[in-house]
Order: sequence, then structure tokens, then C-alpha cells
Amino acid sequence: MRTRLKRWRRSVGSAAIALCAAAGLGGASATPAAAAAGPTPVTSYTYTSVAGDYIGQGKAGTYREPTAKITLTGDAGAVRVRVQGTDDSWDVELAAPKGEQLRPGIYRDAERAAFRTGRSPGLDVGGNGRGCNEVYGRFSVNQIATDASGAVTLLDASYTQKCESATAQPLKGTVKYRALPLSYTYESDAGDWVGQGKSVTHTGATSTFRLSDSYGGGVSFGVEGKREYWTAEFRPPTGERLTAGRTYQVTGAEGGAGLEVYGNGRACGNATGEFTVDRLHFTEEGKVTGLSVRYRQVCGGGTAGMSGTVRYAA
Repeated sequence: MRTRLKRWRRSVGSAAIALCAAAGLGGASATPAAAAAGPTPVTSYTYTSVAGDYIGQGKAGTYREPTAKITLTGDAGAVRVRVQGTDDSWDVELAAPKGEQLRPGIYRDAERAAFRTGRSPGLDVGGNGRGCNEVYGRFSVNQIATDASGAVTLLDASYTQKCESATAQPLKGTVKYRALPLSYTYESDAGDWVGQGKSVTHTGATSTFRLSDSYGGGVSFGVEGKREYWTAEFRPPTGERLTAGRTYQVTGAEGGAGLEVYGNGRACGNATGEFTVDRLHFTEEGKVTGLSVRYRQVCGGGTAGMSGTVRYAA
């Protein structure tokens, strides 16, 4: 019975995608652009499953171009990603509620994409000839972008799917298509005034980001989401410009490198620490477009502090 229903499922799923594309739905939320000579976008698929999951069979896998062939079709109403590995294949469908478009965010209570009802989003993941008759799941869209025709050109999403029952064992995965990093993570020690001992990760599904040039040849990064707002300022020593591949010591000395991470109404006086610029990208005109930084900040000569990682299109 599974095999017969699986074949019907696939033919109807393809029709649903075609209808959504023909509807000419508009573009989704834009994501950060990289400089012309900037980072290489990532196209990949990963999954994990536990014993008892019919689709994943308790296995895990990672696929990445160019060793695997990964293609994407559809628009912001419904998108389909096909993965062809050396010995196996996968098919991932993500769909907005009927009449809507996929945007960065969290989509709960997903039903099988081709047969979603009411205001439910759609999810359908199959692999190696196996598919669900009914789907219970959720997915997050971290980034999505479309071209002038409405076709999806960039996608960064993750999902959790259960087959046939809401209590079934889960299949989890991530799919990236020409995606660039976009996240902020921090860990704060107990006693740190700024971070208040918390550890939080922000992604595009929950938060918005900004990146801009700052005074003194530095850059300013900001994030807002999860009832938080943060700003991180990174400045080189006076007369210099930030350089990728370099670690800057922050001692508080006049003319030295500067680091300021503050948010939620709390700031640090006389910060010390260090930050490492792993990647940094500019336009030809000198406007910053991509940043990857790791930092450690300690306030006012104390010992407790916070550490974090910034990833913005780099």
C-alpha cells in the first residue's frame, strides 16, 4: 500500500508545484548581498533520523555540490528541492499556506504539502523511494529570495517531519540553495552584566540583522529578535582598517582596537578582550557587505564576560 500511495503522492505533488509557479506569486523577503569578489554561496542538504522513522531508516547523511546534484524549482508559494547523490536521492517540498508566500519565519503544524488544508503550511520529504501518506511537522525558513520572475534563487531552511502520526519518530534536515551565513550566537558567564549569564542563538527564522560601516574604520553589526536587540561594534587601531585573518587585542588603551557589544538596555564600561575577523567583504566603493567575527568581551576589569560569533553573508 505504501508504494502505490507514494506514486500517487509524487504525481500530485508535482502538479501542485506547477500550479503555484503558474500563479505568478511575488518575491519573498530579501537577504544580504555579498560583494562581487565575496563569499561562495553554499548549496547542500543534510538529514538525521532515528530508528523507527520510515523515511530516514535511522540513518544520517550530508550532500553538497559538486559531489551531489541539487536542483530547486518553484516560487515563494511552494518550493521543491531535489537531491541526487551517488547512490540515493531525496525530494524536499516546502509550501506556504494556500494563497500566501514563504518568508523568513517558523511554520508550525505542517501537513503534507500537496494536500494541506485551511491555513496549514506544507511539508513533504521523501527519499530513496519512500514517502509519507500523512505528514506532521514544522519547518523554519532562515533566508529566501526570488528573481524578477518570482522563481526562488536562494533558500536556507530546516525541517522536522513525522510520518503518519504526530507521535512517530522524527526525520530532521536542513536544505541550503545558494545560501550565505546569517546568524548571531553568544554565551555569557554568570556575573556578566551585559549578557546576564544567558546563551542565545539568532537566525533568520526569528531575527533581523543589519551591517554597516562605523566610525574609525570599523563596522557595526545589529540583530533584533527573541525579545532582544544587540549591537556589536568592531574597530581597528587608529589609522588602520579592519583586516580579515587578524586577531585584535582590546586593552582600552587610547588609539587601540575597540570592541563594544551592548543590548537590552545594558552596556559595558571600559571593555577589554579580543576579536578575530575571519572573513570581511566590501564593495568596490568600500561599503562593507559581509562579516564573520568571533569575540570575547569583559567589562570594567572583571573576569566574567561574554563570547559570541557574528555571521553576516561571510
